[in-house]
Amino acid sequence: MLCFKMLPPLAAHWFLEQRSRDGLSAMSGTLPHFLQEPDDAYIVKSNPIKLRCRARPALQIFFKCNGEWVHQNQHTSLEHTELGTGLKIREVMINVSRQQVEDFHGPEDYWCLCVAWSHLGTSKSRKATVRIAYLRKNFEQEPQGMEVPINGMIVLHCRPPEGVPAAEVEWLKNEELVSSLEDLNIDTRADHNLIINEARLSDSGNYTCLASNIVARRRSATATVIVFVNGGWSSWTDWSECNVRCGRGVQKRTRTCTNPAPLNGGAFCEGMSVQKSTCTSPCPVDGGWAEWTMWSVCSSECERQRTRECTDPEPKHGGRLCDGAALDTDNCTGDLCIQGGLLSAQKRHATDMESSNDVALYSGLAAGLVTVVVLIIAVTLYRRNQSEYGVDVIDSSALTGGFQSFSFKSARQGNPLLMNSSMQPDLTVSRTYTGPICYPDSMEKELIPEPALFDPLPDLKVKVHSSFMVSLGVSERAEYHAKAPSQTFPRGVVQEIGGGGGTLGGRGKSVSLLVPHGAIEEDTTWELYVSITQQDSSALSDEGQEILLSPEVTYGSPGLTLSCPVALTVAHCADVSSEDWNIKLKRQTQDNSWEDVMTVEEESTSCYCLLDTQCCHLLVERPGCYALVGEALTQAAGKRLRLAAFGNMEPNFLNYSIRVYCVDDMPHAFQEVVSVERSRGGRLLEEPKTLLFRANSFNLQVSIQDIPQFLWSIKPFTTCQEFSFSQVWCSSQSPLQCAFSLERYSPAANQLSCKISVRQVKGHEQILQVYTTIAENEKDTVPFFTQSDCTITSQTGSRAFKIPLSIRQRICATFDTANAKGKDWQLLAQKLHIDRNLGYFACQTSPSAVILSLWEAQHQERGDLDSLASALEEIGKVQSKHSTTKDCGYAFAIVCFREGKQKLQQPKC
Repeated sequence: MLCFKMLPPLAAHWFLEQRSRDGLSAMSGTLPHFLQEPDDAYIVKSNPIKLRCRARPALQIFFKCNGEWVHQNQHTSLEHTELGTGLKIREVMINVSRQQVEDFHGPEDYWCLCVAWSHLGTSKSRKATVRIAYLRKNFEQEPQGMEVPINGMIVLHCRPPEGVPAAEVEWLKNEELVSSLEDLNIDTRADHNLIINEARLSDSGNYTCLASNIVARRRSATATVIVFVNGGWSSWTDWSECNVRCGRGVQKRTRTCTNPAPLNGGAFCEGMSVQKSTCTSPCPVDGGWAEWTMWSVCSSECERQRTRECTDPEPKHGGRLCDGAALDTDNCTGDLCIQGGLLSAQKRHATDMESSNDVALYSGLAAGLVTVVVLIIAVTLYRRNQSEYGVDVIDSSALTGGFQSFSFKSARQGNPLLMNSSMQPDLTVSRTYTGPICYPDSMEKELIPEPALFDPLPDLKVKVHSSFMVSLGVSERAEYHAKAPSQTFPRGVVQEIGGGGGTLGGRGKSVSLLVPHGAIEEDTTWELYVSITQQDSSALSDEGQEILLSPEVTYGSPGLTLSCPVALTVAHCADVSSEDWNIKLKRQTQDNSWEDVMTVEEESTSCYCLLDTQCCHLLVERPGCYALVGEALTQAAGKRLRLAAFGNMEPNFLNYSIRVYCVDDMPHAFQEVVSVERSRGGRLLEEPKTLLFRANSFNLQVSIQDIPQFLWSIKPFTTCQEFSFSQVWCSSQSPLQCAFSLERYSPAANQLSCKISVRQVKGHEQILQVYTTIAENEKDTVPFFTQSDCTITSQTGSRAFKIPLSIRQRICATFDTANAKGKDWQLLAQKLHIDRNLGYFACQTSPSAVILSLWEAQHQERGDLDSLASALEEIGKVQSKHSTTKDCGYAFAIVCFREGKQKLQQPKC
């Protein structure tokens, strides 16, 4: 029997009507069967949820929540008849709001079920709970950072915040999801913990526990895991040789802490890296002669012999061999020997001489005749060559003066082209001023600034009073054009230069000046200077697209007039390996504005520019201030940066300061850093390195890595510093600097090893490896700095040039005049690889002289004349290919000195 008390009033009334309408046919139905029951649901924020129920056959369905019927008006019903069976299927839905759940205060969660009935009775669905979803902010347990040795176990604990429904946990490493399915060495299933069974170096990183449910997502604090490697000793090397050649000494062997090397703060190897042992080297024993043997029997040649051996004592252990001969001969002539042997031999010799006198007479006459004919042919060929080519040809004697400082005699005294011992000496006065700023040893050097380019200069005026020069007709008082004593030159190199020419600057410098012979009038001396402007540049355009690629260089004296161009060499920092730059040469005008002189690729008759990888060689005539500026055409354009790290202890003796500098790769810019660090007492921690910085708008990052965690500490969030792109790209004058302050836990920690990474985002990277020992009295130690080729030299006269004046004049006389063979200055420029913008040389009085000046400036760093000799040799070979047998006397005699030896090379016909 169906109990009507279970039904709500309206439902009971509806059921009685249906039963009376259907009559007895209702008894043939079945109980309702639920096709869909209500599911558990969560209310997110204030969004209501929908409960759904579907049954077959069902005359009616009602929801009941928390024991009470839901009003019929809150139901949404759908009804249709199943085609196959004809049974009615009814679906009912209700909404449950957050307010309804919050207002319920029962012993259990808010619940609902649905009741469906048919003609035979009712069926109840399962209870569905409705809960308000949430996720608290704070983790119950967050992972903690740790340091583990390699192959050790890593366990990171995580208990997520309380939440409904319960939060699911994931792990992130360096912001990337960690999956235990991809790496079997990792397990994330054990109670939300992360377990790495065997730690690897690649497992080092920042780990984060991520908890999430349908409401929110929470991140734990980041736990840093460092997998370190303790250092291990390598095998011992073989014992070295004894350090003394004779007697008692010491030998040693070494090992290094590189098997493996300590990494990520791992412990250094314990024990000694060097073992020493006493050794004894046998002293050398010089050899001594034993007694002579008995004389041998007299031979048929009337000689007897005796020998001795170097066995008293024998030479041992590098001792000297015996001095003298081991064989002695003596004449043993007696009466019998003279009559039988020697006398008969003399008679036979006299007979032979008489028979051969006639032959010798005729042979001598024939040889003399042949010699005269050969001389006549040689003179004829020589004169024919002179008349054909119009000028003399460079020979070996001319070039020899360029390679040797001593004189030698020539085998052909009659040839006017050859230098010989009778030549007059070069009367050009030479003066050299050298400022030594380098120490001979490469270690433990004091930080030395560049005095010749940054310090005030002493008075370098030199007057020459020589009775020898007066006797040769040279004026004792040359005319000097110099500034008054009250005036001061810019900070730079100053030198008095006359008609003999000279050079200012030196190797490894940002600027040098070459004044060729004849550029200044004879018997006239000008006080020239070359300097670098140390202030903010005004050479850049207002558009902001150009950057300074070289220092602003000034040379002169005011009012200087030149008869030919001078060669000005300026360092630059552009990467010219590709055509991604538009580089211009600019000159400062009298009103301190800047004007464009030329671009380095264009043809110009007012100036010449030869761009090398690290410097630019200019041929200019007007004194003034010059600079190279560039505009990047593509993002592939780059400039070179020089990186250096300096360090020293801070006054509290616990903190160690590391300063990293990034400057344009030019000597003067780095010397400014050297000067600053010298005043601070800084030490160079690693040899400077070069980094290519691209014009791709990405920043420059400087980070410190691999700090020993148990020995040193660094403040959080200071391990990585960054320079903006504009700071680096436009930093032409002031160096960029960042500093890292490290604190040691104990004064006993006297070793520091770390890496400094300098990289452009999406660009190149350089690593500065720091490995230094911290001394307690470091403030009293002398800082060091290494630099090669840092001597500044200013020279005048013949010694200022690699090519002697006499040879230079011969080359100019040979190539300045064009001839039918095409052997003129254009061929010389082609062979010296200075064949661009030939129109500039064509406008000069002596094109060959200007080409040689440019070659001298280009080869200041290299002290040999190989390229010039090779070029002249190639020209000689080209000429010899077109010569006939009669022209064989015309040849280029090239003297090449390679590896300190003299070789004479003359083309063959």
